[in-house]
Amino acid sequence: MTITTESGPRAAPFAGGKFLSFQLSKEEYGFDILKVREIIGVVDVTALPNTPAHVRGVLNLRGRIIPVVDLRQRFGMPSAEFTGETCIVVVDSGDETESSFRVGCIVDSVREVLSVDPDHFEGPPRCASGADAFVAGLAKLEDRVLILLDIAQVIGDIDPAALPQDGVG
Repeated sequence: MTITTESGPRAAPFAGGKFLSFQLSKEEYGFDILKVREIIGVVDVTALPNTPAHVRGVLNLRGRIIPVVDLRQRFGMPSAEFTGETCIVVVDSGDETESSFRVGCIVDSVREVLSVDPDHFEGPPRCASGADAFVAGLAKLEDRVLILLDIAQVIGDIDPAALPQDGVG
C-alpha cells in the first residue's frame, strides 16, 4: 500500500525516540513518551455543561483539575464498554514555549513503550476527511503501523482558561 503525503516523499518528521502505544478499537496509536505523565485506571469524572461531546468532564488528580477526553468519541469511533484494561493516559498538551496543561485521554488499553528509529517514520497521510490533523506521523514497525498522535491537535478545542481553577500554583 502506498501512502500519499501532501508533498510527496518527506523527510522523517521525528528524530526517533520512545512512544507509549495504546489501543483504540482495532488500531494502535502512540504518544511521545516525553508527553506522558502517568497512566491511571478509569475513575468517575465530573461532567461540565457546554463542552464538546468528546470531553467527558474533569477529574481532580492530586489537587490538579484536568479535563478528560474520550479518544473514541474524538475520532468518531463507536462507543465501547469500559473493561479492566480501559485507562486514562495523562499527557502534557504543549511544550516549554507554549501554555501547557495536562489532559487525560481515555484509551481501550495501554500496550507498551516502543523505541523507534528515525528511519522508520513517515509523515501523516493526506486524507480527504481531515482526520490527518490529529496524526503527527506514522511509525513503521516490523509487522504493523503505529499511528502517532499530535496531542495539541487532538485536544485543540479545549480552553484551559475555561476550566475550574485547581488552586495549585
